[in-house]
Amino acid sequence: MKQSLQLFLSALLGSLRDLLPIILVIAFFQVVVLQHSPENMLQVFVGLIFVVLGLTFFIFGLEQGLFPIGESMAHAFATKGSVFWLLAFAFSLGFGTTIAEPALIAVAEEASEVAAGAGLIAMDEAAMHGYANGLRYTVALSVGFAITLGVLRILLNWPIHFMIMIGYLMVIVMTAFAPAEIIGIAYDSGGVTTSTITVPLVTALGIGLASSISGRNPMLDGFGLIAFASLLPIIFVLAYGMVR
Repeated sequence: MKQSLQLFLSALLGSLRDLLPIILVIAFFQVVVLQHSPENMLQVFVGLIFVVLGLTFFIFGLEQGLFPIGESMAHAFATKGSVFWLLAFAFSLGFGTTIAEPALIAVAEEASEVAAGAGLIAMDEAAMHGYANGLRYTVALSVGFAITLGVLRILLNWPIHFMIMIGYLMVIVMTAFAPAEIIGIAYDSGGVTTSTITVPLVTALGIGLASSISGRNPMLDGFGLIAFASLLPIIFVLAYGMVR
């Protein structure tokens, strides 16, 4: 109990340290540049406290629960020797963590509003909801496929640099044919997938798998899954815009 409390306090201090630069930047421009104090200061202060606590609980939960589970399950699958279930777990992990990603939800909803305002889709709730969900599921499927591909790379010892170069060549070619309205969204989708939920679990999977396979170096082979999780969403969303 005492150790858990110390770990929580350490996570709380870490959250304060991480958020402090953002708070200072906003305060500087609000007070010095704009010279205007925000309305409802008490509400803003309470909101900041909730943000710090929420981030602390989230990170603490990842470190104490999800990260160890991801690594231990990778060890278990490697020991069991079932490639099918390992790949199924990798896809499910990528899809599940991405579909629940708050940043992706926010970007998809914003994209649907902009698309409706530009006349690309109907200005009604059903069309906007369908567009946002289409983006979310496209990105989630792409990350699931990306993690599966990354696990295959670790298992078969494929060179990551050639795979990444081929992927970005595909992005360049597809960008030339994709609708202009989808290009920015596609490029941003690669960034929103590599956030606080996806990164710890996927990193734990890669390191645990590379540590469990003979002849694999966790430092050389355990990392790289996040690169696929950043690249594949761009390709999938570009394709989504081309076929929609």
